Amino acid sequence: MSIRLRNGVWHVDFRAPGGQRVRHSAGTSDKKQAQEYHDRLKAQLWRQSKLGEQPERTYDEAAIRFLAACEGQSDYDSKARYIEYWRQHLGRLSISQITADDVLGNLPTHRTYKHKGPTPLKPATKNRYLATIRTMLNMCATWGWIIKAPHLPAMKEPKRRIRWITSVEAQGLIAAIPQQWLSNACVLGFATGMREDELYSLEWPQVNMRNRSAWVEGDQAKSGRARAIPLNADAMAVLKQLGPKDKGFVLTRNGKRINGGDDRMFAKACADAGIKNFRFHDIRHTWASWHAQAGTPLLVLQKLGGWETLEMVMKYAHLAPSHLADHAGAVTFWSHEAETKKENGIQDCALNAVAA
Repeated sequence: MSIRLRNGVWHVDFRAPGGQRVRHSAGTSDKKQAQEYHDRLKAQLWRQSKLGEQPERTYDEAAIRFLAACEGQSDYDSKARYIEYWRQHLGRLSISQITADDVLGNLPTHRTYKHKGPTPLKPATKNRYLATIRTMLNMCATWGWIIKAPHLPAMKEPKRRIRWITSVEAQGLIAAIPQQWLSNACVLGFATGMREDELYSLEWPQVNMRNRSAWVEGDQAKSGRARAIPLNADAMAVLKQLGPKDKGFVLTRNGKRINGGDDRMFAKACADAGIKNFRFHDIRHTWASWHAQAGTPLLVLQKLGGWETLEMVMKYAHLAPSHLADHAGAVTFWSHEAETKKENGIQDCALNAVAA
């Protein structure tokens, strides 16, 4: 018999047209589904042998190659977690069989916490699941494993205002922080716009005090691309206080590397300073907002902040209307004409006065 029941799960067992034996689990306890899988697999192997069709690629093959391509990226652990989630729900399908309905139908809707009931997932969280499987399927199309990846539109996320604070509020926040290491991290964040992980992973060999610059390595950056970090007077003041040193991390806590900061201490400092709804990552938003208001061109700001696209920087454009005002006067037609008429009127009056 070509299908057999073992420990409650059906297995297929037959010989392909080329003579090789095919024997593995069908991944189901339903006999009808197992028979369908057997027939489809046998027909597929026949087409490959007789018609020269490309072999079907499994989900696991795609997952392994995708994760290998993502190795070294700062969000690798998150991608691996999402890939494992989709493996549990789509792993029984070959890559060419995965449809948009399969993905959207298995998209998670809730998250369960230990001391709370099921909590609905926000659209932004669902989009992270979608982004991972979308990227993997698009890469499969690039590799020639499938003809075309299914269309997986992102879910609409509510628009959120950019949270930033003034320099006076920033000074009050820093003064309210009880620990020097967190205070130093905040000052460097306001001065450079570096992300939290970039700040705490920065090492002294990456700092050039003479040239007033530092750099973030590709494996430290969210985008996976290395970038230079110019150091202003505020950043230099903190670095001179801490070093320089030949090795080790720039920011440490009790001589040890800082992992993840301290959200509770930061939140309490914000409350003591009278600042509401402000997270550590909002320091980066504040830095970018200050630059936009000071007239830093958006293309320059994109390079300074390490954003992959200009679109990511456009959320700060409304804070810098002056960069448009300089160009607004390049095209006029009415005011110039009115001014010319006024000048001609004054000249006519003067000539009439002389003639009189």
